[in-house]
Amino acid sequence: MKRVIGIGNALTDMLVNLKNDAVLTRFDLAKGSMSLVDATLQTEISKSVAGLPYSLSLGGSAGNTIRAMARLGCEVGFIGKVGRDKTGDFFVQALENLHVEPAVFRGTERSGKCVSLISPDGERTMVTHLGVALELSAPEIEPDLFDGYDCLYVEGYLVQNHELIRKAARTAKECGLQVAIDLASFNIVAENRDFLRELVRDYVDIVFANEDEAKTFTCEAEPLNALQAISEMARLAVVKIGTKGALIKQGDEVVHVGIMAAAKRVDTTGAGDFYAAGFMAGLCDGLSLRQCGTIGAVTAGKVIEVVGTTFGEESWEEVLRLVRKVKTEKYLF
Repeated sequence: MKRVIGIGNALTDMLVNLKNDAVLTRFDLAKGSMSLVDATLQTEISKSVAGLPYSLSLGGSAGNTIRAMARLGCEVGFIGKVGRDKTGDFFVQALENLHVEPAVFRGTERSGKCVSLISPDGERTMVTHLGVALELSAPEIEPDLFDGYDCLYVEGYLVQNHELIRKAARTAKECGLQVAIDLASFNIVAENRDFLRELVRDYVDIVFANEDEAKTFTCEAEPLNALQAISEMARLAVVKIGTKGALIKQGDEVVHVGIMAAAKRVDTTGAGDFYAAGFMAGLCDGLSLRQCGTIGAVTAGKVIEVVGTTFGEESWEEVLRLVRKVKTEKYLF
């Protein structure tokens, strides 16, 4: 695996720092979940937090992973759909600036947006209006999109369109690519469990899941049992277990990798996306499972120190310094 192309919802993130969780209660939002809503409800929620500190950045689960992989030196591309608006222009230009090859279609609706509500403890609850991202369709997924790539990375949030995600995974496999998927959110898994199990069994080589997603996907309460169940469907299984690190299984090899303690846990937005980026970057370099897991822990540990998924050059230099140590096996958890 050398070159990776991601497919996902092309979104702009609005990151809002909450003083308390009252807005979650008011709108009946499960803390830590991702909810798909219409434009009216998203606007109502946005109005309810008006006046609170917020920031804007490029978002989308697969987009976060692919952009972080680019910063780690990987050759990557991204498939998505944006509107014919300034937000869409910004999204495409930002990808190009990061040396991500864009395979971005243009649609008629406005570009999608995710309102990420960040609780005082750093947990984030996402309220997403996909907008034009919903227009990305199975007929647009042609084999030439995968020319020159070795792996397709799929965000689980695309599961709202079964035909699209199945077409992408099947076409990638027919073109000789490996397929990786992040299961995205426990509530999304619960609503689409049978379909996701079928998809993984038929097309997926690599599965990323956190503890709640793995439990929901496999109906196994214990992470180690869930890891085993996933490994029976896919070649490589990764179950993230919060502050205890991650469990990784490939064939008969099982590895437990710890976390990199963050200087300050500010916002968990993108932690799973950045973990996948670090892990996949390790696979692209042919590293061991422990090395891949350690790089994932490094990137995830850094992103939770900031609001959103964007941090400065000094932080990236520190990440790259630690990655170099991991490659020489001088920095492992």
